[in-house]
Amino acid sequence: MAAVPVTEPMNEPQDPIDLLVALQRASHAPLRAEYIEGLPVLTPPADHHHNAGAFQLTVQLTSAGVGFAGLGNGYCAGARDGGVRTLVIPDFYVTRREPTELDEAYRRAHKGWYSIELLALAGEITSTNHETDTGSKYRAYAAAGVPVHVVVHRQEKKAYAFSGPVPGEDPAGARYATRAEVDLGRRLPLPAPYPELDTAPLLEG
Repeated sequence: MAAVPVTEPMNEPQDPIDLLVALQRASHAPLRAEYIEGLPVLTPPADHHHNAGAFQLTVQLTSAGVGFAGLGNGYCAGARDGGVRTLVIPDFYVTRREPTELDEAYRRAHKGWYSIELLALAGEITSTNHETDTGSKYRAYAAAGVPVHVVVHRQEKKAYAFSGPVPGEDPAGARYATRAEVDLGRRLPLPAPYPELDTAPLLEG
């Protein structure tokens, strides 16, 4: 008996947002789910020292008069085909403005994710996933044109401030043109209009 040719696709492409929702529901433990360079990234909850450090850096930004600093929001970068390329949750951030009704409409349409175009600064503090924070997430922020990217690398005991995103044609080759680096515990200079960040709160006690 001859086989009947299949004319319909066997697997429909899955929306990355729906994929992350399904993965979170399938897990018995709480996870932070992101989508970077075509792959889901599932991270266990960070420890107290990590979260307290992110909060302290956000307080420093706010105390220096930087508006729209915060924690916890997720941001979506679109792909050229109209789909989703990246879903990231910075440990701390500064947005360009208070979200407008248009921004909130985008968030509703994307099931809780704001447009990454809102981000003026994205900060990451390494934890168990330090290779993601310093590799694929670095490239993702540069590819999306986020102006400033801060990385506190707890394993290396270094802090970095990247600026001048160079997205390029291929997101995998995106980078930042400028880098400032200090030992953890010292003050990290950021581009204007941001203050220096005291990284001492990120030192292990």
